[in-house]
Amino acid sequence: MSVGVLGAGAFGTALAIVLAGAGRPVTLWAREGAAAMQTARENARRLPGPPFPEALTATGDLAEAAAAETLLLAVPMQRLRALAEGNAARLGDRPLVACCKGVELGTTLGPAGVLAEVLPDAPRAVLTGPSFAADIAAGLPTALTLACADADLGARLQAQLSTPTLRLYRTEDVTGAELGGGLKNVIAIACGAAMGAGLGESARAALMTRGFAEMNRMAQALGAEPTTLAGLSGFGDLVLTCTSEGSRNYRFGLALGRGTEAAAETVEGAPTARAVAERARRLGVEMPITEAVVAVLDGRMALRAAMDALLARPLREE
Repeated sequence: MSVGVLGAGAFGTALAIVLAGAGRPVTLWAREGAAAMQTARENARRLPGPPFPEALTATGDLAEAAAAETLLLAVPMQRLRALAEGNAARLGDRPLVACCKGVELGTTLGPAGVLAEVLPDAPRAVLTGPSFAADIAAGLPTALTLACADADLGARLQAQLSTPTLRLYRTEDVTGAELGGGLKNVIAIACGAAMGAGLGESARAALMTRGFAEMNRMAQALGAEPTTLAGLSGFGDLVLTCTSEGSRNYRFGLALGRGTEAAAETVEGAPTARAVAERARRLGVEMPITEAVVAVLDGRMALRAAMDALLARPLREE
């Protein structure tokens, strides 16, 4: 079956490379630079190095990529709605797999929720979990979660999108999977900030552990299964993102902690933190680390003051 990847960032490019390398015909759509990619047979701007397999075609024509049997939507979370609304006629009648992580500002919806609003009749799934684009493109072993409420569709997509080096585990808990993928970015910012400020490995371990508790509280409040957050899309992604400078959100946090300027790159955890904090307040869910991240991002609290506030919280049972 043919695959169209809409979005030629690092992650979309990596997925296109690994799928085409396994023999799937793949068309990768890029808003700009597609002709150069097709000629050079690499994405020198977003993922330099890994060559394009023969089965991979880069195009600037979205209609060409959208003609594939299955579509992977690999644009940033905050741009997903615009992509879906602007191309509803092309996207609404085939399986859509959202490959972005986060929560939409304003609506506080995850990727599946956005697609359900814009394209209610389109079959949809979410691909998430612990992964770096460079690892996937290099053919290094990677395991991800494929979340789909339709068990039959999920099984078909699992078979189509798995490769010898990319192993997909299936779940029907879409809410839990997309929340795990989005919320861990917020905790990664907090962990990066702690490490950048020189607060130490023990502080990072505490933030990861209590952050995981926050993720579970929100997920359960929205009806997710607790076991989902203990899997790849929650705990697995949290560990990877909070411990490696390969994570954009962690690097962003490091810059915050060091008081330096962050690199100009997509950091999904920042808008997600604001959206999640707003929803948590409405639901009465306690998320102190998320609130602290938002306060620092908005300039309402210095990093040290935020950490002091977390340490001064009332003592309680774990």
